Amino acid sequence: MEAYLLENTMKLLEEPLSSDAWTLILLSSDELVHAKPFPGVEAQLHHMPLSRDARVCKAEVRKDCLCGTVFTPRETKDGKPIAFGYLLTGKHLVVCDDSGVAHTYLKRLAKEKQHPKNNAGWLFCTLLEQLLLKDFHHIEEIEDQLGKLEDQVLAGSLDKFGPQLTEKRKETMKWFHYYAQLNDMVCELEEDEYDFFSVSEHQQLRLLEKRISRLQDGAQSLREYCLQIRELFQAEVDIRQNRIMQILTVVTTLCLPLSLVAGWYGMNFRNMPELHWQYGYPAVILVSVVIVVLCLVIMKKKKFL
Repeated sequence: MEAYLLENTMKLLEEPLSSDAWTLILLSSDELVHAKPFPGVEAQLHHMPLSRDARVCKAEVRKDCLCGTVFTPRETKDGKPIAFGYLLTGKHLVVCDDSGVAHTYLKRLAKEKQHPKNNAGWLFCTLLEQLLLKDFHHIEEIEDQLGKLEDQVLAGSLDKFGPQLTEKRKETMKWFHYYAQLNDMVCELEEDEYDFFSVSEHQQLRLLEKRISRLQDGAQSLREYCLQIRELFQAEVDIRQNRIMQILTVVTTLCLPLSLVAGWYGMNFRNMPELHWQYGYPAVILVSVVIVVLCLVIMKKKKFL
């Protein structure tokens, strides 16, 4: 567990200060379970959700604190989901993070000295902004990948296309739900029934809500793009099936007259002069060739081929 004093710079605390000081507390789920009382959050710490239990983005409003979780579709290099729980009181921000990403963002803010407001509310809003910094670029990357899949369909390369599209569709669905939940959470924070945020922080939350709405619209566009590519893929499959059926129809049409000739002379009646004619066999071959050529010419004129 690490605690920082929010002054002109974030100062690491070795011992807890009084409850009146602006404080940032960073800890993991295991540390939260065994956490000792900390000045200023003794009565609220039991409301703090664990990072390992986070599954959605949500905010719970209480008279003495704001608490909730943030769960993103991203993962760390070792496969851990990027998620954290938070607790915000008047002067304290507690972040429970097992992935270390939220801790890294907050420590980066400390090094860059970008917290002139000296309060927990501004720091929490800035943390949410940090989570969204690269999301527009990520949305563009997904769009480029979907464009490559579309080009692959148009080029007729359909091998392993279904699993690739399904993977991208699930990914875009995750991002859309993430932004929808995050938008609802920010709207809940913006209502601020018990005045946890200042006027400037309300403006920061409104800007954050607009950014999330744009990202949500982008994710929705990607979902629609996936549907369009799926329809294009289905159309290409239908075209291939039509071509196969066309070939089978042509072969069947060519074979029907020949089957009639074979069935006709296969009846073996006694008074069939062609059966005893010297040139009967070559004549049947010639008639069959003429029938095939005639059928091909007719199909060519009718543009069946």
